[in-house]
Amino acid sequence: MCWTNSKFWRFEGMQGIYADFYHLQFLYYCPGLPGRWRCARRARFIEGTTRTFLFRTIQEEEEEEVMATSLGSESPRTWGTRKSRNGNILTRIRQAQITGRGMSRGTQLPEALLQERDKKSKWHGIPVLLQKLYESSHPNSDLLQTHGVLKEMSSLLSMEAMTFVTEDRKTAQESTFPNTYTFDLFGGVHLLVEILMRPTLTTQKKKPKMSDDFVKDCLSVLYNCCICTEGVTKTLAARSDFVLFLFSLMTNKKTFLQTATLIEDILGVKKEIIQLEDIPNLPSLVQSFDQQQLANFCRILSVTISEPDIGNDDKHTLLAKNAQQKKNSNPSRAEINQVTLLNIPGFIERLCKLATRKVSEATGTSNFLQELEDWYTWLDNALVLDALMQMASEEAEHSSTESSDESTLATSPLRHRLPQSMKIVHEIMYKVEVLYVLCVLLMGRQRNQVHKMLAEFRLIPGLNNLFDKLIWRKHTSNHVLHGQNQNCDCSPEISFKIQFLRLLQSFSDHHENKYLLLNSQELNELSAISLKANIPEVEALVNTDRSLVCDGKKGLLTRLLTVMKREPADSSFRFWQARAVESFLRGATSYADQMFLLKRGLLEHILFCIIDSGCKSRDVLQSYFDLLGELMKFNIDAFKRFNKYVNTEEKFQIFLNQINSSLVDSNMLVRCIVLSLDRFESQTEDVKVVEVLSECCLLSYMSRVENRLSFLFRLINIINVQTLTQENVSCLNTSLVILMLARRKGKLPFYLNALREKEYAEKYPGCLLNNFHNLLRFWQQHYLNKDKDSTCLENSSCISFSYWKETVSVLLSPDRTSLCAIASYIDEAYMDIDRDFIED
Repeated sequence: MCWTNSKFWRFEGMQGIYADFYHLQFLYYCPGLPGRWRCARRARFIEGTTRTFLFRTIQEEEEEEVMATSLGSESPRTWGTRKSRNGNILTRIRQAQITGRGMSRGTQLPEALLQERDKKSKWHGIPVLLQKLYESSHPNSDLLQTHGVLKEMSSLLSMEAMTFVTEDRKTAQESTFPNTYTFDLFGGVHLLVEILMRPTLTTQKKKPKMSDDFVKDCLSVLYNCCICTEGVTKTLAARSDFVLFLFSLMTNKKTFLQTATLIEDILGVKKEIIQLEDIPNLPSLVQSFDQQQLANFCRILSVTISEPDIGNDDKHTLLAKNAQQKKNSNPSRAEINQVTLLNIPGFIERLCKLATRKVSEATGTSNFLQELEDWYTWLDNALVLDALMQMASEEAEHSSTESSDESTLATSPLRHRLPQSMKIVHEIMYKVEVLYVLCVLLMGRQRNQVHKMLAEFRLIPGLNNLFDKLIWRKHTSNHVLHGQNQNCDCSPEISFKIQFLRLLQSFSDHHENKYLLLNSQELNELSAISLKANIPEVEALVNTDRSLVCDGKKGLLTRLLTVMKREPADSSFRFWQARAVESFLRGATSYADQMFLLKRGLLEHILFCIIDSGCKSRDVLQSYFDLLGELMKFNIDAFKRFNKYVNTEEKFQIFLNQINSSLVDSNMLVRCIVLSLDRFESQTEDVKVVEVLSECCLLSYMSRVENRLSFLFRLINIINVQTLTQENVSCLNTSLVILMLARRKGKLPFYLNALREKEYAEKYPGCLLNNFHNLLRFWQQHYLNKDKDSTCLENSSCISFSYWKETVSVLLSPDRTSLCAIASYIDEAYMDIDRDFIED
């Protein structure tokens, strides 16, 4: 599986036009990768260059001092007397940092020295300006003068940041950007933090008042330093008091965007997730946000409610996960933050409104491709900065009220001069962030509470109404769709679609609310299918509140099936689409659900993708194998349709080759075929079943014991306790299904003896059975205390979990006289089942 519950892909946004169009950075972010990509090579180059400048100055100063001493006089480039100096400059700064006395900042160097070295070191006057900034920013000083000095510096830093960003989007090239590094090196970052926080630290009744423009410029300079100079963001992240202080600045609409951007950058590198409950007056803060601000705030929230990324979750072993869970049994910070958000009145309702609000389409979308191309060209033009900042100012002045549609941006004169595609992409970026937060909450411990609210606030019908015009329009961008695990740049539309599909997967997965994805007519169709088959309707269908289902001629699931069949063969959307549809079928197998999808040609589409489309992506193929297994399980009509499509030996061999090429990917389908065959063999009184059993090539193939044994050998052999992950543990469960069905028929000893013979034939006696014994011991530890996992096993196999546990206990019996115990089939010389596999 390429994505598990703890790993979400999301579009991190294009900073240049995100939200209110006034972020100053034009970067694409890759879904699922918190923080921005930084070129380490460039960062090292900058650091090395600037440090060389400073240390060269220090070294030259020392050399001049030595020369002056040898001549018996002071160098004109030094100051004071020899006695007044305690060693060289570097030593004095270090000593001051330790003792707190003496020179502690680079700006304490004489101005004459700084000015003289400025040209050689290419400091662009920053140290001298920092001296003035420090001198003019003492408590009770005139901040107008301070602001003037800051403006003089900020132009240097902002231009550097813009150059950095635009060059990042081009082919790799070396550039030097020492300005922000020099600013930080001489204490500028620390000084700005001190200035910003000064009102909160003073005991005076009349606190110093800073203008909004001054605060914005301080925040912009800090953000530019974060962009260009590695280490600044981490330094700021280490100041927990400063991080919490920044949230207080979000109450001011004029400084909101700059504050939110800086907070997001800081939280992206912070080692520990902050606790939302530590933010002063969080509920009132969130309730004060207008819709655009709330959408921006979701970017910050996404960092605080997602579990830290520990690498590819699929590769993180279950053994390590279990050990980690034992150490940390208490709820994580992310889980606590999720509860905090749910307790904010109206929070989920507002997110649902944001996710489902419509987008004005005054100019239509017929020329969308051309508009989008023009938009990318326009975005590369540096003049766009002036336009975006002008619009930001207009909105700050006029957006005092909240709108449920396009907000006050729609009234901005400049807004109407923007390409229509840019307006749509702007809205899409909002929705990506909102859908991501809702998706994370849907997968958390409070899932049922979230589900109830999403249903009540009609999230699914709202998304259904947006589907054709916004979510899956006919005209989409021509961006290449990258594989979902690659660190790639993704367009806003691609990210939006992926996040939408993830939300559907999370919403449907093992939950009775999944029927909200249909409309009333489609619900009636399910009832008719059950009635015709003379089977009772599933309880979840009966209990569905029809006032909350989709409107219109088609429900959301049906719309998804329509675009799924039109998707190009090489599209990575196929993976996400298949996952979303599969989640609708998960849980207790429903014949009516399967027939609903079979009638719409889903099985034939899947078989085409596996056999005829030439698909090479293992991820996409795995998603189709899993979907096919859920669609066909216990359904004799599905196997009949399969045999009708796979009507030649050539097609059948291609299908088998796809299965055998990666059993980890296809084992769920193998499990489905084994389980279905076992049930059909007990229904021989049904003429249709007998007919399909005799004709279906797939059932005939699996009915041969040598083929089932072949799958069993390989399933056990490709995994061991140390390599078990959420991705491949299904192989262990599939092997158990084969043995449980054999045990029911009294053939378990035959299968165990066949494993023993296989070991000796392959000349590694004891290896296979010892490995399987260890796997089953781990299975007991992993599943017996996990109610959710056990329920999934029971529902997917229609075998009671008590029989699963009983079979494992029988297999692990230490009684070597038992014909059903693994130990009986391992010669004593090769016995290795008492070793503690956890210590391996």
